[in-house]
Amino acid sequence: MDPSPEIFRLLDLMPASGRMLCKIVNKPQQSTAIESSFPLPWARERPIYINFDLWRKLSRPQRDLLLLRTVSWLLGVKWFKPDLYQGVVIAGLLGTLVELVEGDAVGVVTAGGLTALAGVQIWRSTHRSDREIEADQAAIQIALRRGYNEPEAARHLLSAIETVATLEGRPGLDFMELIRVQNLRAIAGLSAVGIPEDGIRE
Repeated sequence: MDPSPEIFRLLDLMPASGRMLCKIVNKPQQSTAIESSFPLPWARERPIYINFDLWRKLSRPQRDLLLLRTVSWLLGVKWFKPDLYQGVVIAGLLGTLVELVEGDAVGVVTAGGLTALAGVQIWRSTHRSDREIEADQAAIQIALRRGYNEPEAARHLLSAIETVATLEGRPGLDFMELIRVQNLRAIAGLSAVGIPEDGIRE
């Protein structure tokens, strides 16, 4: 697969907010089909790394839903929004700067520790199972505007998750993927059992 036309196609598939923040990068050396790192607050772009040798083995609908799901997860990470932990991070950073200027080592350690603790809480909040499922559902909603219907989009994302595990040589799905698959099966109409609201929170 020539990456260039596929990259242009995927960029066109993204919502406008995704095109503004996300960048698709060809990374043939990675062992995964698609990957993205947790975006740091100072990063101007949120790269999505794709191994196009593996990517081409997926069907076009599977590729569409995987890309939309990755974009939805990246867009769901919001560092600067009205929230307790974001406020603590900002206060901690300001406090660290003030203490550095004043040369107070204890104050620097205290403010830095507060900032780090709040940052870890933000990271954990975006890696909960309900956030993963929200990213799947957001991808399906975007897919509806791209000509898919809801059960069809859920089936394509479900099959993509399972196919990627095989392509990457993994023995099976991890715990988070199993939860996502069960939820997608319910959306696709393949199972009457979904994930209860209180069952996806950690």
